[in-house]
Amino acid sequence: MMSAARAPGRNALFFIFITILINMIGFGVIMPVMPDLVMEVTGLGRSEAARWGGLLSMAYAVMQFIMMPVMGSLSDRYGRRPIILGSLAAYSFDFLLMALAPSIAVLLAARILAGSFAATFTTANAYIADISPPEKRAANFGLMGAAFGLGFIIGPALGGIIGDEFGHRAPFYAVSALGFINLIYGWIFLPETHAKENRRAFDWRRANALGAFRHFRQYPVILPIALTMFLYQLAHWAFPSVWAYFAGERFGWSPKQIGFSLMAVGLTSALVQGGLTRIVMPKFGERKAAFFGASVAVIAYLGYGVVPEGWMIYPLIAFGALAGFTAPALQGIMSRTVPADAQGQLQGAIGSINGVSMIIGPLMMTQIFAAFSGKDAAVYLPGAPFLVASLLTALAIIPLFAAIGKIQRPRIATAQP
Repeated sequence: MMSAARAPGRNALFFIFITILINMIGFGVIMPVMPDLVMEVTGLGRSEAARWGGLLSMAYAVMQFIMMPVMGSLSDRYGRRPIILGSLAAYSFDFLLMALAPSIAVLLAARILAGSFAATFTTANAYIADISPPEKRAANFGLMGAAFGLGFIIGPALGGIIGDEFGHRAPFYAVSALGFINLIYGWIFLPETHAKENRRAFDWRRANALGAFRHFRQYPVILPIALTMFLYQLAHWAFPSVWAYFAGERFGWSPKQIGFSLMAVGLTSALVQGGLTRIVMPKFGERKAAFFGASVAVIAYLGYGVVPEGWMIYPLIAFGALAGFTAPALQGIMSRTVPADAQGQLQGAIGSINGVSMIIGPLMMTQIFAAFSGKDAAVYLPGAPFLVASLLTALAIIPLFAAIGKIQRPRIATAQP
């Protein structure tokens, strides 16, 4: 069965790569221009518009958290091709809807739709597993990771440039057009890879995103590390959720300037996570790398919160990229602590941690920004979300210290049923 799927899979792999790339470009494109669109449809100033921006981000995150396991289960029932193509069609339509949105209600509906159908990553990963022989599976998953990172580098810069040149709605039209072109390509070249005899009935118990948290009950030794990861990820959302609002308010930056600064974040992060981690981890170990990365994050967030001049942002971005050691190190520590037959469950649980932080973080950070940047603010401090992020990251180091003795124990032999 596998050999029959490989030949068409060579064309299909390129389609999956482009699909993930477009999804990530779409995520990044809207970051520099979303504040202007929200201000237009609400008639509010930047500070109050940020509150709506947080609600839009939360709606997107909630739907993605709910729909990721649902999409995966639907693809097990009906096949990969209809789920991927249907999701891509809806996602492309969603960007067209955002481009045309006359009100905040329509924009909110569009973000809910986007969150639902951006959850194609689980189906894309299942498709790759279908078409890849075991010895090539890791390399093909790595290729998808490259699409993920490349999309975040391209997206913000593209959104800023197009937004400056053609208006803040133009980037949404551009992503919609790319999506529809890719849909046509997929309709022609994407074969089905999930054989009918391997399909199974849809079951809501398997499609429950919260079920992944049960994994932590089996291995309490990793609970402090999970708490560290949650607090670290919660702090991280200060950057994507308020950066465009903060840079516009604090420095008066245009969408292009905001886009290029976010591109710098993507580039430096890729250099650290794609290159330096391979050198640093073996030499210094995961624990030291986790402590070092978290300490860098504490300092970098503090710098963002109080930086007086816009040009100082770029040295801070380069320095702050070294915080990229933290998440891979924490993931490595947890991975070594649980048995080999529970690694898939662990990754699902880690994904759930990230999903919950994505729901809470943007809403919390945008509300803090609004409280400290509005006309009625008792203290004018637009960088307040980054100061809170610095504090959260400092707090994240505490459970890591508490767990340092426990995580040195040998890996548990087998998973519990």
